[in-house]
Amino acid sequence: MRTRISFLGAAMLAACTPTEDPSQEYFAPEYLGIETRRLDDDLVSFLVRMRGARTKADVADYGKCAAAQYALIRGFGFARHVRTNVQEEGGLWAGDAVYTISAALPDGLQTIDAEVAVAECAETGIPTV
Repeated sequence: MRTRISFLGAAMLAACTPTEDPSQEYFAPEYLGIETRRLDDDLVSFLVRMRGARTKADVADYGKCAAAQYALIRGFGFARHVRTNVQEEGGLWAGDAVYTISAALPDGLQTIDAEVAVAECAETGIPTV
């Protein structure tokens, strides 16, 4: 009986011991600016730079936030992702994200509701244009 109680006590203590989750890395990005280049009436390129990105996806998210805010500034409600090129050199990440902007929901799979995206960017601390 004593062995059973010791085992139960050890199991209860183990349940209370915090464990580190390696997927929860410390993330403190430094957003270094957005440059907007209008390529056509509805086609825009966003050049973004940052430090501290974990992956290319962090840089792409920064570009997405820029595109969403730009669409709203121009009086449009939607954007559609065309492409994003990302490079990293010496800890400096640079992205060139191209989006179309439109008043109506565009065709395609990678469409963005600009108001929703800007709100998500604010929640996650990603700056916009």
